[in-house]
Amino acid sequence: MNLDFDFFYSWVKSNLHIDLNAYKEKQLQRRIATIMKNSGASDLREYAKLISQDQETKNIFLDYITINVTEFFRNKEIFEQYEAVIKDVLIPRFRSINIWSAACSVGAEPYSIAIILDKYNLYKGNKILATDIDDNILKKAQKGVFYDHQLKNVSSKDLAHYFMQQDNQYVIDEKIKNMVSFKKHDLILDQYEKNLHSVVCRNVTIYFKNEAKDQIYAKISQSLVSGGVLFTGATESIYNPKEIGLKKLSTFIYEKI
Repeated sequence: MNLDFDFFYSWVKSNLHIDLNAYKEKQLQRRIATIMKNSGASDLREYAKLISQDQETKNIFLDYITINVTEFFRNKEIFEQYEAVIKDVLIPRFRSINIWSAACSVGAEPYSIAIILDKYNLYKGNKILATDIDDNILKKAQKGVFYDHQLKNVSSKDLAHYFMQQDNQYVIDEKIKNMVSFKKHDLILDQYEKNLHSVVCRNVTIYFKNEAKDQIYAKISQSLVSGGVLFTGATESIYNPKEIGLKKLSTFIYEKI
């Protein structure tokens, strides 16, 4: 199948404000071809027309392209290291902290951070901003409703304390929900927040080309105050952190120099 990806990338950037050129090409094009075929469209021009005319087709495309695999305290042992950094490094150093959870998906990550702050009575004066490129995902995140498989790393004590079960779903406590503010944000095209004490950007740069990945980490470094920290995913690492003003605290945690 000969598909006009140049046209489609340009159309998506103009109409949906997403720069697909930053994503790894072969992986992304396979996903686009699959979702286009599932829609019934015969080519990408027809698929673009479908997306522009039908909201459900548009929502399915955005959900499929912006991969939303997430769970609370993902990679638990690594997340425990970040918990220790919040408690033993950031709070003593700054007293109050601003944390940005980038590409937050349905909210499991920022709500995990909120639970950490609450457990240690650290929620007063601290702020958690959570962003994602997908409006529909952000709406789900704001509802704070999750399934069993997303909560496998939550202790039974915390599950009882922070969640209310409704059938096969769990609704997060309002106090935790109110600790997080959500906003739409594109890591490639949009401006970054400044004066942040921590940025959590996990399991998203693996989908980007190296050039885009390097730009993201450089902009995150510029967003951090001196002594702030970046927390990355279990399959992500920064090979030359000093070049962008960072030093490695542990395998997936970096400090702004």
